[in-house]
Amino acid sequence: MDNVMGEIGEIVNKYGFPIVMAVGMGYIIHYVWKWATTEVKPVISDANTVLIALIDRIRMLDNDLIRLNQKVNTVLTIRGKMIESDRVMETAIVEAKANAKFHDAMDEADAIGQKNSKKKIKESTSAEQEASGGTG
Repeated sequence: MDNVMGEIGEIVNKYGFPIVMAVGMGYIIHYVWKWATTEVKPVISDANTVLIALIDRIRMLDNDLIRLNQKVNTVLTIRGKMIESDRVMETAIVEAKANAKFHDAMDEADAIGQKNSKKKIKESTSAEQEASGGTG
């Protein structure tokens, strides 16, 4: 270890501190560059490929969600129209039943009214006959 330190000291004495440090810095830059291109760049490239695949899947899912949403809206619209149609038909049926009951009640009232008027006519004619028969 002392031998290595001695050699570094001799190099610094021979070329000067700034030159030795520049060469050392160059070596560090070369090492980092080599490490980045051989170790990190392939990993980043693989990650980029995976990212692109995930983005494509997200787009496909987004398109599927849009189509599904359109289908659901269509079904809800059709179902809403069917519900409205059923409600209108039910209302028409209820109104028809109510009208039928109303007409039945009116016919019954007319029949009762005609019976009463016939009774009144008979009573008035019999009262007139009695009145005219009793005087004659």
